[in-house]
Amino acid sequence: MKLLIAIVQDYDANQLLTALSDAGFRATRISSSGGFLRMGNTTLLIGVDDPSVHQVLRIIEENCRQRTEVVPPEIVGDLHEWYPPNLIEVVVGGATVFMLPVERFERFQ
Repeated sequence: MKLLIAIVQDYDANQLLTALSDAGFRATRISSSGGFLRMGNTTLLIGVDDPSVHQVLRIIEENCRQRTEVVPPEIVGDLHEWYPPNLIEVVVGGATVFMLPVERFERFQ
């Protein structure tokens, strides 16, 4: 068994959670924020049996795509000194997934 820790943009989170649920996977949602753009993220904790890991990774990849957004320079932190005071294009989205082995798992009901 593996514990997948998936960090995704808030924009993608609801669609991803629906896709995971439709495929029979459970996930715990934790609100988080990114350090670079200070935008809202969602961290998902997903317990997955080893044979299903690739299926879950595929669902994450299909639902969390990178895209370009235009943001004011002050959101990018110290970079505003390097750019004129107009909007800056940045690439956001996608997913970062950490995969950890699970030694033991129990569900209490």
